[in-house]
Amino acid sequence: MTAAAPTLPEFPMSPAPDDVIERLRLARVTPTVRETDADTADRVARTLVDCGITAFEFTATTPGWEKLVETWSREAPQVTLGLGTVTSPEIAERALAAGAQFLVSPFQMPEVRPVADAAGRLLVEGGLTPSELRTAAERGVAKLFPAAHVGGIAYLKSVLSVLPGARINATGGVTVDNAAQWLAAGAFTVSIGSDLTRGDVAENVARLREGIG
Repeated sequence: MTAAAPTLPEFPMSPAPDDVIERLRLARVTPTVRETDADTADRVARTLVDCGITAFEFTATTPGWEKLVETWSREAPQVTLGLGTVTSPEIAERALAAGAQFLVSPFQMPEVRPVADAAGRLLVEGGLTPSELRTAAERGVAKLFPAAHVGGIAYLKSVLSVLPGARINATGGVTVDNAAQWLAAGAFTVSIGSDLTRGDVAENVARLREGIG
């Protein structure tokens, strides 16, 4: 008799993160909107939503991000909105106060965990090693970063073979053309940045949707 594959221990999560996790699962793709100014970021986000994107993240590297999050959380409650590049508790607190529904960091941020937990919000921490990804996945969703630049799809499969059931968001080098391959390999969601948001955004989204089905 073959032994059952081990599963991740359940992390006690409040209803708010569980709800957000389910919406991210349904979205499958959560674009990263990183621009040099708030007006451009706003235009790109509006185009994405007009094309049917239901979840995305602004980043703390975009000037004026706080106002963007505040405006979007108020005017577009149907969108699952996050803030990426969260690198301190202070940024996390500001993002949550502005209305961000989830936070994303490119690396492990233990000092931000209490902030997210106190607010009942999802924190997606980045990691590369199996240990880092396990720690992040136990809290809900882990971010494999940089996904394509180190290891690629084969590495994701290897990680999932020892962390079956882990929810892993692949980002960093994921493109419109290869997003479907990452999802097929077991990625919970994928995040795409400039490859989706530069040029004709509507055309890029249409090509993405055709690829992932």
